[in-house]
Amino acid sequence: MSGLTQAHSVVAPSNLSRRIAGALVIVYAVITMIPLVWIVLTSFKTPPDSISYPPKVVFTPSLEGYVNLFTTRTRQSPEVLKQLPEPTTWYDKLVRSRNMVIAGPSNVIPRFVNSIIIAFGSTFLAVVLGTLAAYGFSRFRVPLKEDLLFFILSTRMMPPIAVAIPIYLMYRELGLSDTRLGMILLYTAVNVSLAVWLLKGFIDEIPREYEEAAMIDGYTRLQAFRKAVLPQAATGIAATAIFCLIFAWNEYAFAVLLTSGTAQTMPPFIPFIIGEGGQDWPAVAAATTLFVIPIFVFTILLRKHLLRGITFGAVRK
Repeated sequence: MSGLTQAHSVVAPSNLSRRIAGALVIVYAVITMIPLVWIVLTSFKTPPDSISYPPKVVFTPSLEGYVNLFTTRTRQSPEVLKQLPEPTTWYDKLVRSRNMVIAGPSNVIPRFVNSIIIAFGSTFLAVVLGTLAAYGFSRFRVPLKEDLLFFILSTRMMPPIAVAIPIYLMYRELGLSDTRLGMILLYTAVNVSLAVWLLKGFIDEIPREYEEAAMIDGYTRLQAFRKAVLPQAATGIAATAIFCLIFAWNEYAFAVLLTSGTAQTMPPFIPFIIGEGGQDWPAVAAATTLFVIPIFVFTILLRKHLLRGITFGAVRK
């Protein structure tokens, strides 16, 4: 019917507001994705294309960066190359086209495995210890609770360089330098404070009546925690795990100081991928692209928990 105006909630955003908000989100997403897209494109360029000026947006794709990342190569004279048998694989042919031969595998796979073991191991320990500590702070009367929580949080305020030298000396005395165990313990200690603070807020929001009803039914405190509290806190645990994993996955300062060979992770390894005559930018971009994939997949798999975790408790019933 003409002349009638449609009722509109004063709380719901108008269509114009939604369009503006949507446009801003799209612009922000595009701006933040440009560096990642450029890295992926660089990984498929040849070394000359990667450093050309002006930068090439349209180029012939090449897997030379990935070949250089996974292999070590040596330059040979044309006379030596003629005496070698014909290359049998596509990557052998690619390397021969640069007058080089493959001498062996690079260290990228061991460094990648170290990153996975250290990051996921420390995240698991930090979340387990943080959940137990957060439950204790949330449900029991702990003397000087507020002071203890502030002390735990204050450990996150220190820049890594402030404690780098004492930790280095301590690890050297304990034999933990350049070991996976040492890095797992260090990242666990750093992430526990974050896990405690995040998970305490989630557990505070879980009604105590659930545990009390479980214990009335005959469950012990531990059984009530496992069967009544943990399922309710799954969203917070998943969100906390993502934040802990992102820190352990990307950490650079401690990894540079405390590892150099056996337990070296990808962050200190990637900047030192050197090609012939300088930095091998396609190989660096290829390593960065592969390095992003696990954390990207992990975040995508838990994205529902992450969104629910961020908004958990925002609206009280």
